[in-house]
Amino acid sequence: MFKSGFIAIVGRPNVGKSTLLNAIVGEKLAITSRKPQTTRNRITGILNTEDGQFIFLDTPGIHDAKTPLNRCMVKAATSAFGEVDLILLLVEADRGLDPGDGLILEGLRSSAVPVFLVINKVDLVEKPKLLPLIDRFRGLHDFREIVPVSAATGEGVGRLLELIVDAMPEGPKLFPDDLFTNQSERFIAAEIVREKILELTHREIPYATAVTVDSFKEDEEKNRIRIAATITVEKDSQKGILIGKGGRMLKEIGTQSRLEMERFFAAKIFLELFVRVRKDWTKDPRWLKEFGYDA
Repeated sequence: MFKSGFIAIVGRPNVGKSTLLNAIVGEKLAITSRKPQTTRNRITGILNTEDGQFIFLDTPGIHDAKTPLNRCMVKAATSAFGEVDLILLLVEADRGLDPGDGLILEGLRSSAVPVFLVINKVDLVEKPKLLPLIDRFRGLHDFREIVPVSAATGEGVGRLLELIVDAMPEGPKLFPDDLFTNQSERFIAAEIVREKILELTHREIPYATAVTVDSFKEDEEKNRIRIAATITVEKDSQKGILIGKGGRMLKEIGTQSRLEMERFFAAKIFLELFVRVRKDWTKDPRWLKEFGYDA
C-alpha cells in the first residue's frame, strides 16, 4: 500500500521547526537561527520512501503578532491547520509549558486534524524531568502521540517518522521521486541570503530586511549560475549598516551566501547583491504583497 499526505510543523518561534524539517528531509531547506521569527513563509519539504511520499510544511512561529508583517507570518502558519493530514506541535523540553503554547493549543481545539506533540531539545534536559512535562501536556489536548526528540542530534527522529508513516492515509504520489522541495530556486537563493543577514547583523536589521532575486541565469554547460538579488530595508541608516564601512558587511554577506549556494546547487555561483530603501515596508500592505506575504 502506497501512502501520501501533508504534515504541518507548528509551534512558537525558535522551537526548532526548521531544524526538524531539515533533519527529516535530509537537506537544508529552511534557514535556522537563534533569532526568533526566522521562518516567514511556509517551506515545503518532501520525503520520498519506497512505500510513500510525505510533504512537510515548516510554518512561521505562532505568536501574539503586533505588526502587519508578523500578522502575515502567523496567518501563514495557522492557515495550515485545515489543509493537512497531520499536525506536529513542537515544544521545547528545556522551557516546559510556555504561554505561547497555550495560544497554539487554543487554535488547535477547533481543528479535526490529529496532532502529535513533539517535545524537542531533549538533549538539553535530564530524562527524569521529561515525564512530568509529558503528563502536564497530556492533560491539555487529546494528542495522537507524544514523541520526545532532538532535531539537532537526530535522537528520536527515526521513531517520529515511523509514527508519521503509520498515521498517513493511502494516497498517490504527488511529486517526482527526485524532488525534495517544491520551492523555486529563486526562493531558496533569497532565503540563503536572508539567513546570512540574520547571522551577521544585529538589532532591528534582520527583521527589517526582505530579499528578492531579480535574475537567476543558469549555464548548464559550464555548470555555473549568475544570480542578482536585492536586499530591501526600511531606513537609510539600515542600508548603511548593511553595506558596512567600505562595503565590508555586504561583501561578507555575499561571500557566505555564495558558498552556501554552491553547496546547495552544486554549481559555481556568481552573486551580485544590491541594497535599497523602501520606507516602513513591513507595515505597508502593498510591499508585503510584493514580497510574497499574504496581507
